[in-house]
Amino acid sequence: MKALADGAVAGAVFVATLLGRADGDHLHDGMSVLLAAAAAAPLLLRRRFPYTVLLVSTVAAEAYMFRYRGGNGILALSAPLVALYTVAERSDRRRSLLLGGAVVLAVGAFHTFGAPHRVLGPENLTLVALGALSVAAGTASRHRRRYLAEVVRRVHETEHSREVDAQRRVAEERLRIARDLHDSVGHQLALINVQAGVAAYLLTDPAPEVREALRHVRDGSRAALEDLRDSVGLLRQPGDATAPTEPAAGLDGLDDLLASFRRTGLHVDLHRDGPPAALPRPADVTAYRVIQEALTNACKHATGEPVHITMGFGRDALRLAIVNGGPLVRAASGHGIAGMRERVAAVGGSLEAGPRPDGGFLVTATLPAATS
Repeated sequence: MKALADGAVAGAVFVATLLGRADGDHLHDGMSVLLAAAAAAPLLLRRRFPYTVLLVSTVAAEAYMFRYRGGNGILALSAPLVALYTVAERSDRRRSLLLGGAVVLAVGAFHTFGAPHRVLGPENLTLVALGALSVAAGTASRHRRRYLAEVVRRVHETEHSREVDAQRRVAEERLRIARDLHDSVGHQLALINVQAGVAAYLLTDPAPEVREALRHVRDGSRAALEDLRDSVGLLRQPGDATAPTEPAAGLDGLDDLLASFRRTGLHVDLHRDGPPAALPRPADVTAYRVIQEALTNACKHATGEPVHITMGFGRDALRLAIVNGGPLVRAASGHGIAGMRERVAAVGGSLEAGPRPDGGFLVTATLPAATS
């Protein structure tokens, strides 16, 4: 498309140059046609070699006008003016002004050579006006092209930002679902499994059907926990960003949570150090989830071992410590520990979880308190 446009421009300039000389008294000879072509033809390459084209077109146009020596041959300057427009469009403002001024001065000096009275003649004034117009038009075209390029770039950036934001929202929702499944459904399944085992242990000489039903409950809940772990693993991906904690049960439901675990036979004691401090809602939810996850892991991996919970309330933070006496090693590589760590990090806290040197497992977390 650009090549066709350049061809049309070169053709129009060539025709205009010849028509500018055809005044009825002078006929075109071969040399004048060749010079007109030499001025117009380089315009086909003006986008690739703007400075070279400007030089060649200017020299050829001046040679054409010098050969014509009179009358109205100024249309031969159409070629260098178009080339000057291209230079202004392709270069910066300073360079286009310097080149434009140099070309106009050079052509004007050539026209007035040997005729000083023509310095301010109509031909030179027209040349100055047309040269300034070419530079101004080229500069305006350059600014418009850059403006359009900037608009396109910003549109692409906006589209990319929207795509990134959509992916972020999807990832956050995926993480939220994974955490809810693990924290809520996983917690309930773990309690069902433990309570089925407790029921089978407490029942004295149950009927075979009852024992078989309890065995099915234990096996089914264990299989459901494995399936849930696989589903959570599919929902979670490496490199997922930490999502903010959503509203859920908080420390106001801690007594009910502990009671549900105690009904399974888990021995849990809670010690509060200091007067309760106000926590932001996200930190309050996170504290509840950390305790819930630690107790769930104790039920699954350290059945029968006591669990001790310490809540230390300070002016600026809540410090949690959950310790049990069982070898809670397998949980350290599961999704529950990773989920706890992400939740705590999301509210600006820190969490450590791992086996104790003298046996058992320890989870500690520090959560920021509300500041006035």
